[in-house]
Amino acid sequence: MPKRTDLKSVLVLGSGPIQIGQACEFDYSGTQALKALREEGIRTILLNSNPASIMTDPGRADATYLEPLTLPVLEKILEVEKPDAILPTVGGQTALNLAMDAHHAGILEKHGVQLIGAQPEAIRKGEDRQAFKLLMDELGLETCRGGFAHSLEEARELLKVTGFPAIIRPSFTLGGSGGGIAYNIEEFETICQRGLDLSPTKQLLIEESILGWKEFELEVVRDLDDNVEIICSIENLDPMGVHTGDSITVAPALTLTDPEYQRMRDAALAVIRGVGVETGGSNIQFALHPETARIIVIEMNPRVSRSSALASKATGFPIAWVATKLALGYRLWELPNAITQMTKAAFEPVLDYIVVKIPRFTFEKFPQADAVLGTQMKSVGEVMAIGRSFQEALQKAVRSLEEGHQGLAGALEGKLDLARLRERLLIPGPQRIFWIYQALKAGHSVEELHRLTKITPWFLREFEEIVILEGRLRGFSIDRLPEELLEKAKRAGFADAQIAAFCGASEDEVRARREALGLRPAFKRIDTCAGEFQAETPYLYGTWEAGAPAEAHGAELRPEGSAQEVRYVDFSEAEPTDRPKAIVLGSGPNRIGQGVEFDCCCVQAVEAIRASGVEAILINCNPETVSTDFDTSDRLYFEPLTFEHVRAIVDREAAAGKLMGVFTQFGGQTPLKLAGRLDGAGVPLLGTPHKAILDAEDRERFGEVLRRLGIPAAEWGMATSLEEARAVAHRLSYPVMVRPSFVLGGRAMAVVFDDAGLETYMREAVAVSEDQPVLLDCFLDGAQELDIDLVCDGTDTAVAGLLAHIEEAGIHSGDSFAVIPAQGVDPAVLATVEAQSRRLALELGVRGLLNLQWAVKDGVAYCLEANPRASRTVPFVSKATGVDWAGVAARIGIGQTLKQQGVQDGVAKAVCV
Repeated sequence: MPKRTDLKSVLVLGSGPIQIGQACEFDYSGTQALKALREEGIRTILLNSNPASIMTDPGRADATYLEPLTLPVLEKILEVEKPDAILPTVGGQTALNLAMDAHHAGILEKHGVQLIGAQPEAIRKGEDRQAFKLLMDELGLETCRGGFAHSLEEARELLKVTGFPAIIRPSFTLGGSGGGIAYNIEEFETICQRGLDLSPTKQLLIEESILGWKEFELEVVRDLDDNVEIICSIENLDPMGVHTGDSITVAPALTLTDPEYQRMRDAALAVIRGVGVETGGSNIQFALHPETARIIVIEMNPRVSRSSALASKATGFPIAWVATKLALGYRLWELPNAITQMTKAAFEPVLDYIVVKIPRFTFEKFPQADAVLGTQMKSVGEVMAIGRSFQEALQKAVRSLEEGHQGLAGALEGKLDLARLRERLLIPGPQRIFWIYQALKAGHSVEELHRLTKITPWFLREFEEIVILEGRLRGFSIDRLPEELLEKAKRAGFADAQIAAFCGASEDEVRARREALGLRPAFKRIDTCAGEFQAETPYLYGTWEAGAPAEAHGAELRPEGSAQEVRYVDFSEAEPTDRPKAIVLGSGPNRIGQGVEFDCCCVQAVEAIRASGVEAILINCNPETVSTDFDTSDRLYFEPLTFEHVRAIVDREAAAGKLMGVFTQFGGQTPLKLAGRLDGAGVPLLGTPHKAILDAEDRERFGEVLRRLGIPAAEWGMATSLEEARAVAHRLSYPVMVRPSFVLGGRAMAVVFDDAGLETYMREAVAVSEDQPVLLDCFLDGAQELDIDLVCDGTDTAVAGLLAHIEEAGIHSGDSFAVIPAQGVDPAVLATVEAQSRRLALELGVRGLLNLQWAVKDGVAYCLEANPRASRTVPFVSKATGVDWAGVAARIGIGQTLKQQGVQDGVAKAVCV
C-alpha cells in the first residue's frame, strides 16, 4: 500500500527536559521520526523545550519551537502552523499526556488535527490501568489480583484482596514515580497518599505482590494490515520488584523454554491488537512464575520507550524510524531493512550474539538518598555491551559503566563484610551483582544465592564460571599462562588489566603476550539476521573468536618462535577503508554532570567531519543516544570507552592507513581521561594536544599559566593529607572550596567552613593520594559567576558565548540559571573577561573548544577553572547564537582555520535563559 497523501505537515512532540525515566532515548526516537518524515517530503514542526538535545538543532525540523510543552503553547503552534497531524508516540510520557490533554480539551477537533501513530482510545486503553486491566480480562489474559482506588479508604479495602506486601502504582506517572512496595500499614498509607498526590487522575492500582517472579519485555511493532512482529525479547536479570529501568537486562531472553516464549508471544500479539495500536512500536511487560510458569501481563506502553531504544541498538532495527513510516501508511513489507538493504522490515530480527544492559546510578551525589532499588526508577543512564556470550557481554558492560571496575572480578575486592552479606543479597541495590560474585568466591552455593536473590540460577551459574576462571588465572604468572586459558579468559570478557592483576603483571605485558600469540579482537557487524545476509551498514562490536588456528585455514605460518608468528585467522568484518578518517570518542553512559549535551556535541562533530569529506568513526556504549544510531557516523563501534578497547579499534583502522587521529574533546571527561594513555601510545590526538589538556586540567600547571599572564585567580593550595589540608585552609582562611582533581560535574566538591567540616570531608568524601590530591580554593563569597565558551585554531579565537549566572557563585554552574547575553554585569568586566579568555586559549595551545569559568567580586574577575573540551553549555550557546560550535571545533581538528570557515564571535539572537 502506498503512503498517505493527505499529510503535508506533521507536528512532532518532544519529551522536554531530561529526567529520571525519560532521558535521551527520546532525543534519539524523536530525531529518527523527524528524519523519517522529511524523507517523505513532509514538512516537520517540532515542539520541545530541551536545548541540549540534537533534536532541537536548527535544520532537524523545518520549524522548531523551543517552548514549554503546555496546552496554551501547543494551541498557538496549531494556529500558526496548521499541521495536518500530530505524532505523539516518540516523546515519552510527556508527549503522550500532552496529546491526550489536547484531545480531552477539544483542541485537536477545533483545529482539525488528527493523531497518528496511536489514537486517543488506544492510548487510553494502554495507559489507563483500569481500562487495561478490564481489556486483559476480556482477552483471557491474566493480570495481578487487585483493584483501583481513588482514596485512602478505597485503598485500605483492597488490602483484603492483596495482603502484604502490596504493590502500589499511580496512573499516568513516569518511571514508576510515586509508586512503591508496602510491607506494613504505615508504609502502605504513606505510599498511597504520595501516589494520589502525583497521579493526574487521582487513581492508584493496588495489586498482589509478584516479587521474585521472572520479568520479560517484548518489543512489538504493528502495521495497518495487522502484520505484527516481535522485534526483540528482553529478559531482566533482576527479578520482579526492581523497576525495569533499574534492572540489568539481557537480549535475547535466555532462560525461557520455547512453549513459554510462544505463550508470551501470542499474548503480546493479542495485547497490541486489543489495545488498538494501529501502527508503530509498543513495549509489553510480562512476569513469569519460575516454578508454575504462570504468565501475567504487567503493563504496556503504546509508544516507543526506553526499551525501544535498547531494542533498536541491540538488533539494528530502527523502531522509531519504522514506527513513523508505518504511521504514514506504509506496511512492514514495503520498508527496507536499514542494515542489510536487501531484506525488508517485515523480517523479525535474529541475534547471533548477546546484549547486556546495565543501569548507571549516581547515589554518590545524594548520600541521603535511599540506594535500595524498587518499583520507582532511580537510574540516570545505562550502558549496553555486545558479546558472543553472556559472560563476555556482562563484563564489557561493567567496564562501560566507568565506575572503576574492569569486570565482575576485582570489584569490591577486600570489602566483603560477611556480617552484612545476607542484607546486601536480600535487598536489591546498584552493586548487588558484585556482592553475588564475592559471595560465590567465599564459597556460597548457587542454590543459596538463588534463594536469597531470586535471580534465575542460570545467570548465577554463569557468574560461578567466571569465579572459577579467575581462580585458574591466579595460578599462573603471565609468561607461564597457557595459551588456551588466556584465550578462554578473553572470550569470557576478562580485560587485559584484570588478567594482569591476577597474574602479577602489567596491562602492557598481557597485551604483548596476547599479540605474540596472535590473539586480537575480531570486529563483527550487527546484521539483524544472524549472518544470513550481508550487512551493508558498518555497525560493529568487538569479540574473541573461538580460536580458529591459522593452519586450519591453510594460512602460511612464520618460523617457529617468531615474535610475529600468526596463530589465528582474523574473522573481522570491520573492513576499514583507506580514506582519510578521524575517530570521535563518545561520552559513555548518562550521569549527573555528563548527559545528553555531550552526545549532542559528538553528533555535531561527526556530521561536520563527514561534511568535510573525512570519514567519521564513532566509539560509544550508550544505547539511548543519537550518536549510536547506526547511520550517524561512517562506522560505529559499540564498545566500552577504555584504553584496551579504543586502542584495538585504532589499530584496526590505522592498519588500512590514513587515520588522522582521535578526538577526545567532545564527550566530556570520559574521553579526556583516555587522552594521556593514547598520546603515550603514539596515537595522534586531533584538536587540543595533550600538553594543553594537562596545562588546563592540572591545577598547579594552570595556576602557573595564570601567574605568567598576570590573570587574577582565587588563592588555592593542594593537599595529600588532612594535616596538609588544614594548613592550606588556615593560610587561605575559611570558607574554602574543596574538591578532588580530574572530576566532572563537581563530584565530591564542597564548601567547608571550619576544621571539623574539613576533617569530615577528608575522611568521608574522597580517597586522597599522591596521584589524586585535593584542591582547596579561597571561596569568593557573594561573587557573580560567568561561563565563557571559546574556539581557538592556534592563531585566532572566537568567543562562542559569554553567560552570566543568575545565582551567586557557590552553586554549581550545571545547577545555575544562566543568561546569554550576560545581563547585569559591568561591560568593562565583560570586556576584560573576553580579552583574558582569548589570551588563555592561545597561551594554553587550545585547538578547538575551551570553557572557562570566572567569578566577579568587587569589580575584579578571577579565573576559577578551565575545561579544554566541549562543556555542557555548548549546545545551549549553539542554539542561542545559531552556530554549530562543536562542528566548528571538529573542522579545526582536521585542519580548517576559523578564517577558512568564516567563523567570528557568536552573537545571541535573543535573550536566552
